[in-house]
Amino acid sequence: MKIIWLGHGSFRLEIEDKVLLIDPFLTGNPVFPDDKRDAAIKGATHIFCTHGHGDHVADVPAIAEELDIPVFGMVELMGWLSGKKGVKNATGFNKGGTIDLGNAQVTMVNATHSSSTEGPDGPIYLGSESGFMISGEGHTIYFSGDTDVMADMGVFNALHEPDIGILCAGGHYTMDMKRAAYAAKTFFDFKTVIPMHYKTFPALEQSAEKLAAALPGVAVIEPEVMTAIEI
Repeated sequence: MKIIWLGHGSFRLEIEDKVLLIDPFLTGNPVFPDDKRDAAIKGATHIFCTHGHGDHVADVPAIAEELDIPVFGMVELMGWLSGKKGVKNATGFNKGGTIDLGNAQVTMVNATHSSSTEGPDGPIYLGSESGFMISGEGHTIYFSGDTDVMADMGVFNALHEPDIGILCAGGHYTMDMKRAAYAAKTFFDFKTVIPMHYKTFPALEQSAEKLAAALPGVAVIEPEVMTAIEI
């Protein structure tokens, strides 16, 4: 398995025989190098979206069309992408639902955040925000999406037993390093934690030192853009 950070909350996940792009935000992402775009999306087989904010879905229509690959996410968000943005193959599902990719499976789980885009008369709400449980190669990843700490996380752990956590931890818009650490040690038994949704903008935390210090015995890996973490 290869977990590749594309900066911010965006990832390329090479798992089993699939290549998943999760919340691809490349254009305008200040920490993503423009000349790496082709490498970032090469061979992708599926796109998954956690919610409708532009720093998570703005590049989805172009990538989906260029690669002719399907997009999955919340029902209302997929309806907007297909109806307003021309995405040809968008499949909506909802919390508790699972997309079976053969040897890999993706289950949508709850998050607490918001999900919208700007419309001519104000925000257009695009259904509910979400996270994912992604299973394959003998591992389960909890991809938190944008969220704060939730008691729901205890249910997620009981049902899915994830050993890898990819956790938003930048603060301001999501839980910060302290809250992400609390979530990890209170509700989960992760072997590996990878922070995300940080470093991108000045308002966000720039280091995961607090997260690592709060999780002794857990491999907290600060990702580098376009550098594979192999598990």
